[in-house]
Parts: sequence; structure tokens; C-alpha cells
Amino acid sequence: MKLTGAQIIIECLLEQGVDTVFGYPGGAVLNLYDAIYEYRSKIRHIITAHEQGAAHAADGYARATGKTGVCIATSGPGATNLVTGIATAHMDSIPMVAITGNVAVPSLGLDSFQEVDITGITMPVTKYNFIIKDVSELADTLRRAFEIATTGRPGPVLVDIPKDVTAAACEYTRKEIVKPDNYYSLSADEEYRQVADLIAASKKPFLYTGGGVISSGAAEEMAKFAELVDAPVSSSLMGQGGFNNRDSRYIGMLGMHGTVVSSKAVSDCDLFIGIGTRFSDRVIGDIVSFAPKAKIVHIDIDPAEINKNIHVDHQLVGDVRCVLDRLNELVPPQDHTEWLRQIDAWKEEFPLHVAEDYGDQVTPQYVLETLDELTHGDAVITTEVGQHQMWAAQYYDFKEPRQFITSGGLGTMGYGLGASMGAQVGRPDKQVINIAGDGSFHMNCNELVTAYKHNIPIVELLFNNSVLGMVRQWQRLFYGKRFSQTTLERDTDYMKLAEAYHIPSYRITKKSEVREVLQKALRHDTPVLVECVIDRDINVLPMVPAGAAIDKPILDIEIDD
Repeated sequence: MKLTGAQIIIECLLEQGVDTVFGYPGGAVLNLYDAIYEYRSKIRHIITAHEQGAAHAADGYARATGKTGVCIATSGPGATNLVTGIATAHMDSIPMVAITGNVAVPSLGLDSFQEVDITGITMPVTKYNFIIKDVSELADTLRRAFEIATTGRPGPVLVDIPKDVTAAACEYTRKEIVKPDNYYSLSADEEYRQVADLIAASKKPFLYTGGGVISSGAAEEMAKFAELVDAPVSSSLMGQGGFNNRDSRYIGMLGMHGTVVSSKAVSDCDLFIGIGTRFSDRVIGDIVSFAPKAKIVHIDIDPAEINKNIHVDHQLVGDVRCVLDRLNELVPPQDHTEWLRQIDAWKEEFPLHVAEDYGDQVTPQYVLETLDELTHGDAVITTEVGQHQMWAAQYYDFKEPRQFITSGGLGTMGYGLGASMGAQVGRPDKQVINIAGDGSFHMNCNELVTAYKHNIPIVELLFNNSVLGMVRQWQRLFYGKRFSQTTLERDTDYMKLAEAYHIPSYRITKKSEVREVLQKALRHDTPVLVECVIDRDINVLPMVPAGAAIDKPILDIEIDD
């Protein structure tokens, strides 16, 4: 049948099983939005307050569901407003397709109104991108975009479509899409046998999980592997939920704000197996002193990550689920009772740092522990970036994958509210809570109008300390307590702001109020805002300074001002 380019775009989205797109209309995508109106009974469009919010919502949708998120923007500033969201998805390997409009093909390169070379701009932060100048190439290019976004290591793909291409017509034939099979390994049998032999010879193995465990759907295989190896398990920020935090083998995060137990274990282990991780600088710290007694094995789907940040002794390249399946067949059950006894002793000696007694003042640790209890650890938690992000990772015990949604690699303030809406739309069966600091909240609070307009029942849990807490913490430790531009004191009335957006709100100023207010907020079936007023000098601990040895964390910060 003959369709316009705009209609072909929608038909291709339906081919891919897309049920929701996030975006903002404009001149270069008017034809596409006319098709969205035509197909409104088949595909849901959520208009955000800002294009960046659309990108973050598509990203959050993808992380919560495992599907490919889709966002749409017009040319020029509409397209450039997507860039931070695209870069966020790129750094964390999130499958997303961003569709942008552009000026008509004859006007390209003439500095036309709202023209920008968005494929050139996004080349470093996309897995691939396209500009389509012929409507006959449109359907196959869109199909290719979705295939690239989800094949191998996932990532964002941008498709730029000039306005006249969306207006032109050509023949379209619907295709049944076969989803790419990522279940493969590139490593030889001998490499698997070598790793299995290392495991059998190890007395003190250490398992470290990253986001690849989640994106490959390997949580079940990971749990079996940990049981077979009989080893402690630590996770990266992106790996939270890939292994049940409530399992006795779990020892907390590893890295800059990881637990003392994990830093001691990695320093004493004789075998370190990194699973679906890229060995971020925030994790390994000083490379020379990282896992000094251990043979290091790296399992990852992307060969480019092997030996990039740290030298490894053995590698297994492939989909994490496939690799773990093969290892689970090769590795006989191990017994490391003595090693795990030592781990338990460290857990007893070095519990996760708890803030000093603040009396009836609110502490984020208590709020998050109470939230975990009230939600039974089943909620989807999204975050902005800063101290609150680390507290959420430390004090909420994630049971399963896709519960923790955060900007790990890029560290994007303003990410969480958009992501929470995408997550809630993708998982309406889940309670979704966005953990924010007041600094991040001011970057994206306009998206409250999106939550209200579309009745997306997220809980916005705002920690208000009137400072940029994480930056202030660094200034205290490394910049002589010169708190340059980090004391905000904006005096925003968050209750009135929520009221302006027709959103119910609560304010917590005492520890004794926490449980009752959270219970009320969690009962809402509309978006709700909860402000928690906390002390500006509560810090995130432990903390390993950037580039320092991971076994020398800071456990206390003196406050004398």
C-alpha cells in the first residue's frame, strides 16, 4: 500500500511493538504529528514539558521494561535538547531510538531556519545515526535503527528525517520483525575451561556484577553462578538488582561509595570475576592497588571493553546470560565456608555507615530504610544525581533487575523525574518513586506538569538540604571548605509549587513524621510530592577519593563549622 513517510514511521513503530512515544511537536515534524493524530488509537504519545524530559522518559521506559524507548523532537533546538538524554542512554548502554525532524532536503546545508546537523552533533554519543533523504529508504532504515539499538551491547540510535521525506509517499509493505538473538559467545571452549579451572583452584573468589547482567536478562543465571562458586557478590551502581541485595552473599556496592566489606574483600580475594561491567574509574580507583592478589576475569559482550580500563588475565566475550549458562555447566559446586565466614565477620565489624544521632531530625538513611520497609523492597526507584542517588543505592535493598533506574555513567542531574514517568508508563503495575535532591529537582521540576497532565502516579521524594550536597562534600574534603556556589538557599516553597501543578504534597521536618507521611504518599493514585528537610552536612560515606586505593575509604568527616 502507498503511504506517506509520516505514516510509514508510525507503521514501523507498530511493527517493532512500540506502544508509547515521548516527544514534543514542531514545524519539521508536523507531518509526523499529523500521523500520530491519525494513529492515536494504536500508539500513545506523551508530550513532555521539554525535549530533554522526553529523552529521559524514553530512557526510563527502556530501563524499566527492557524494550526500546522512543522519543521525538523537531529540528534545531528541539533536536539539540535531546542530546543530553541521548548521551545519558549511551553511557549506560540503553536501547533507545530518537527520531528528529529536519528542514527539507533542498534546504540542508543552507543555515535554514531551525536547521542543525544533528547527526554530526550526536555522532560521539550514539551507537549509530542516520539521515534519510529518500522516502523509499525510510522503512528499512527505521528497522535497521531498532536492530542496532538492541543488538549486542545496547545503545541509542538517532534517525534524522527531513520534512519533505515525511510528506512524500511510496509503497510500504509491513514486515514481521524477528527480534535479534543476543544469546551468543565469541570465546573458545578452551577459554571457558581455563576460567572453570581458575574457579576450582580459587580459595577466595569475588563476583562483581554490572549493568550487563540486567540488560542480558541474566539474573537467574547469576544467582545460580554465585551459589555454585560459593562467593561474595558485589554490584556496580548500574548493576543494582542484578543480584538480590537481600541474599546473604551480597556485600554491597563496590567503589567510591561502596561498602567497607566490598573494599576489604576485593583487596584480599585471589580471583575477581567482573560480569557485564566496564570497570568504571569510580569503581577501580587506583589501578595499581586494585585486587592486588587476584587473577582477574572479565565477562562482557563488548570486546572493546576488555583491557580498556584495567588489565585482565582472562576474558569471556559474549552475552552474559549465555556465558554464565556455559560456566554453570562447567563449574562443580565449590565450598568457601572459611572465606564467607571472614566476609560475615567484616559485615559485623563494618556495617554500612549510619549517620550520627540527629534526634528527631530527618536523615535520608532513615527515610530510605523506611521506604524500603513500606514498599517491601518491590518499588521501582529512579534517582537524580548526587548524594541522594548514592543513599538510594546504599539503603534500598533491590530484589530484582530493573528496579533501580539512575544515570550512572554521565551523571545527569535532571534525569530522574523524566525517567520515573517513563518507568511508570512502562510498568503501571509497579510503585515508582523518584529520589531527588533540591539541586537536581530545580533542573527538571517543569516535568511535574507532564506527570499531572497524563496522570502518571509517581512519588517525587525530594531531599531538601539547600545545597549541592555532593559537590559541597568534595569542597569540604579537598577544597579547604570553600563552598563556592554550592550553598543554594533558594527558599523555594515546594508545597506551593506542587499546588501550582495541581499535585498533592507533604513536608517532613521530623523523623517522627516519616512513616506516616510516606504511607499517605504511597496510597495516592496520582503524582505526589514529598519534601524531606535534611541537614546540609549529612555526607555520603564511605567515600574513596578519586584515584585513591579502594581499600582506604574515608569513614568519617569532621564537621566543625
